[in-house]
Amino acid sequence: MLGKTANGLYWMSRYLERAENTSRLVETGQRIGLTRLGQDDDEWASVMRSASVLEGYAENHDEVTKDAAINWMLRSKDNPASVLSTISDARQNARLVRTALTHDVWEAINGCYMAVKEALAHKVSERDLPAVLGLIRQRTALVRGATHGTMLRNDIYDFTRMGTFIERADATARILDVKYYVLLPSAFAVGSSIDNVHWETILRSVSARGGFRMAYGSQVNAHDIAQFLILDKRMPRSLNFCATKIHNNLSYLASDRAEAPQSSLMSQALVERFMNHSIEDVFDYGLHEYIQTILGMLCKLGQQIEKDYRFYE
Repeated sequence: MLGKTANGLYWMSRYLERAENTSRLVETGQRIGLTRLGQDDDEWASVMRSASVLEGYAENHDEVTKDAAINWMLRSKDNPASVLSTISDARQNARLVRTALTHDVWEAINGCYMAVKEALAHKVSERDLPAVLGLIRQRTALVRGATHGTMLRNDIYDFTRMGTFIERADATARILDVKYYVLLPSAFAVGSSIDNVHWETILRSVSARGGFRMAYGSQVNAHDIAQFLILDKRMPRSLNFCATKIHNNLSYLASDRAEAPQSSLMSQALVERFMNHSIEDVFDYGLHEYIQTILGMLCKLGQQIEKDYRFYE
């Protein structure tokens, strides 16, 4: 399964996952703001930097404010990475490959688009923000559920899942990087109660608080949270979990080839990076530097997948 159909499926799932993850970054920024009373809106510049949308924002706005940043990330048509833009792009890609999708998947995607378009028709007030962010997560989850429950396990399914996990790994890495950009504490604050609150905010932003407590108990600390979100194979949004799923799907696609494509070899190298390093190694290397390395590897892997499977031919 090559070419434009693979391209449409892959990007459909990436755009849907990106929309959800953007909403999670907005929620992270909102929760961080509640713990930084008396601060200005600089943290929203940092959140947008982590989402790679700050440059576009600066081209369209003279200053960073909370309301403008949220509007830019959720509904601005001038921002191609806004939730509204990416869900619209996901629906358009789904339309192009509609015959490759089940009826349930198409209906879920179309319903997601219509519901989010209505919710973001106007600027979202602070009072309505939690409900709108919840709606975005719920609607994208319905698409995933329909995909998981009705799609044949063939090349079509592999491309949709691969797009999901590449985007999810990218988002988890960026949310972790918010801790560096926004919450980098002074030496005396490391391990303090406020530092731990910030780390718990990161857990909440990826819906991992409950899972973390099951695995590590109620005590929150940077070491265990970073371990959970980077290396834990059980956590469905951890970098290790996502990298393993990407490699599995690429392996399925390569199983009928005489020689494994370069993307399959690159995904194996990505998995081995998580298998061969402890969380102590990560902190010694530098969390920000480590995350930036992973983001670079994910970007190159995505480009190689497009090349190996001739997305634009």
